[in-house]
Amino acid sequence: MDIVLVTTLIASLFLIIGVAEPLAARLRLPYTVILAVVGSLIGAGAIFFLRTDFTDALNPVAEAILGLPIRSNVFLYVFLPTLLFQATLGMNLRRMLDDWVPIIVLAVVAVVVATFSVGYALFWVSALPLAACLLIGAIVSTTDPSAVVTIFRSISAPRRLARIIEGESLLNDAAAIALFGLFMGFVMLGLPDPDLGEALARFPVLIAGGALIGWLAARVAVWVMALFNTYELAQLSISVALPYLAYIGAEQIIGASGVIAVVAAGLTLNLTGPGRLPPQAWTNLRELWEVLAHWAGALIFILAAFLIPRLLEEVRVTDFLLVGVVVLAAIAARIVILFGLLPLLTVLRLSPAVERPYRVAILWGGLRGAVTLALALAVTESFRVPSDIQRVVGILATGFTLFTLIVQGTTLRWVIKRLGLDQLSPIDQALSRQVVAVALQTVREDVARTTENYDLSHDIVRSEAKRFGDRLDEAVKTAEGSADILDRDRVTLGLIALAGHERDTILARVRERTISARMTEQVLSNADRLIEGARTGGRSGYQRAARRSVAYGRTFRTAVFLHNRLHVSAPLARLTADRFEMLLSQRLVLRDLGAFIDGRIRRIHGRRLADLLRELLSRRIDAVETALEGLRLQYPGYAEELERRFIRRTALRLEEREYAIMREDGLIGAEVHTKLMEDIGARRAAAEGRPHLDIALQRIELVRQFPLFTELGDASLKRLGRAFQTRYVNAGDIIIDKDSPAKRVFFIASGAVELETAGQTWRLGRGEMFGQIAILMNRPRRNEVRAIAPSTLLVLDEERFRRLLDRSSAVRDAVEASAEKRGISPESLQSLRAEETPA
Repeated sequence: MDIVLVTTLIASLFLIIGVAEPLAARLRLPYTVILAVVGSLIGAGAIFFLRTDFTDALNPVAEAILGLPIRSNVFLYVFLPTLLFQATLGMNLRRMLDDWVPIIVLAVVAVVVATFSVGYALFWVSALPLAACLLIGAIVSTTDPSAVVTIFRSISAPRRLARIIEGESLLNDAAAIALFGLFMGFVMLGLPDPDLGEALARFPVLIAGGALIGWLAARVAVWVMALFNTYELAQLSISVALPYLAYIGAEQIIGASGVIAVVAAGLTLNLTGPGRLPPQAWTNLRELWEVLAHWAGALIFILAAFLIPRLLEEVRVTDFLLVGVVVLAAIAARIVILFGLLPLLTVLRLSPAVERPYRVAILWGGLRGAVTLALALAVTESFRVPSDIQRVVGILATGFTLFTLIVQGTTLRWVIKRLGLDQLSPIDQALSRQVVAVALQTVREDVARTTENYDLSHDIVRSEAKRFGDRLDEAVKTAEGSADILDRDRVTLGLIALAGHERDTILARVRERTISARMTEQVLSNADRLIEGARTGGRSGYQRAARRSVAYGRTFRTAVFLHNRLHVSAPLARLTADRFEMLLSQRLVLRDLGAFIDGRIRRIHGRRLADLLRELLSRRIDAVETALEGLRLQYPGYAEELERRFIRRTALRLEEREYAIMREDGLIGAEVHTKLMEDIGARRAAAEGRPHLDIALQRIELVRQFPLFTELGDASLKRLGRAFQTRYVNAGDIIIDKDSPAKRVFFIASGAVELETAGQTWRLGRGEMFGQIAILMNRPRRNEVRAIAPSTLLVLDEERFRRLLDRSSAVRDAVEASAEKRGISPESLQSLRAEETPA
């Protein structure tokens, strides 16, 4: 084939890609529908010109189009890894992990339900063997959510809903391709009725093997990329190689799922990359993959659409009936998931509530695309698959894909409009009118200053001022007419705006590099939770998200368990250092929000709401300060070292800005500027590094700060530090249940607890202990102890506590003082202690 012709053809494909997106926006159709239609027309035209005598001039072009090496392996080994890898890099994994239960359940269960629904429906109405029917079911169970997600974003649908759909679709493809591999093997072996139990038993092995290969490949890639820290192009090149090597390694070496390997590699790079690569390199890496995925997604649609006329050449009338069966079975399976399983997950509080209109939109937006066509092509190419099965698979998969693209894709926006999802809510409409009024007032002031500065004609200024004033008066009247927004709704709107500005402030700080790249995703995830909490739960939802941002999570508690029980300290040290840096970043951002409240919020929503938001902000700052103070007490000196590094990063940013200004003013040349920037880069790499945190050493220092233990010597303090176990509790957690056996004593290192007994409430803070009275009186606990702030507790078992009691007079005095405070005779404790000491 002539290289000039092939090059021209490939360049033309990219031209089509460039034109298709604005054309889709103009026609208000999904982008993939335009690509599929154009590709189908090109394929049909090539066949027409090649097989007719209409003209021979276009025969070389038609032969070039039909001669392109469009094979299933091209889709599966070239394009598919690109799409999957970019999808994982573009995800906010910390937010995705919040919804991992509905994502996993919907993805896996949806694929299984769709596969078996379509498979058995075809088996009952056709003469195809069950294995072939299930193979078709696996092929059509993949979904392309891009159209519905794009529309959801344009209509301000809940972000969490769009995130669940994206995550479900990613794992949906992986699970469907894994099932496809199983049933394809049965068909090629000629097994008409496979053992489904054996097939499903192999399914987890395929997934686990792929995940292991992907994780290992990504860890090696990140390690190598970190070695090439100053060679950005080398890092980008390694990232391009990663998904393909992971896919081929899983598929060809151990026979596992290559799709799962690519997904695992992308997730691992997404989690570890920001902390190991320079911020600009990580940004450029993601942008590179966005471009590659855009090209791959468009090319896979166009090239797959080239094949549609060829796959439909041998279509029969009965095939249309089978396509109808596939359509009805697939829609029925989707209905079961969206209107059966999803509400059940909501009842179990594992998934957000999804309103019925959104579920209908998701149902109708479940388009199929290039992955379905690529899998069907793989069947039609296999010489080990009987020819009659090849024909039916190709026709049914292609027919179903065309139905979703042409029927569902072209009517999706109409369905969205009929459901009323394209309209602003009454609250948003009222807010928009008030925002317009405030914005126009600001614009009028700025325009007045501008006209004075430029000394414009008074007549023109007067006429334009009158015109603008009329518009402003109308906007003010409209805003006053919408002043019936409920106070509760106004608070919700103010909190959404505040959380949104907090997110913008975080991004600005990241660009300035005052917040390290390592913590970017975590602090942005906290801001996203605030936005979603305010949208779904108003003030209470916002406060829940705020408390969660400073609370100890499940991962942290797992690390504590590993440290206390198995003496594995590395995870706890890393998570503690992360918590330190996260809290410092939060404090930095929160202190910048006051000006926004006093400015924009006060002008739009009034003084009363601004004061309320000020109070909520003050509480958040206090909570962050409390959590930071607790860490400072545990690890003295570490917070100060992090603050020093923050100051160094700020100084480097300002220094870099000064050099850039001097370069623009011509005070220094390009060579000098390059040398200065290299020096800044080296110092910035050192400032980005984090000091080592020694958990064991710091615990001894923490014990030393307790006034109760001041009289103990260094050797006793070290033994006591090793004997203590650390427990982290969040506000509201129950530490001691009523009537539970007395086995441990708790010392409060930071935070505060509330103790309820005999109708009375006691509050204990840092340096105090609880749980000792029940042990000394040898009785079950008669009170409940609950944390009222995120707290750090040092826990000592009964035997060690009694030894400590014998050695320390300060501890004995504290026990007696605590007993007197609660109305218990110290003499009874003394006699009891004296009786038990000899033992």
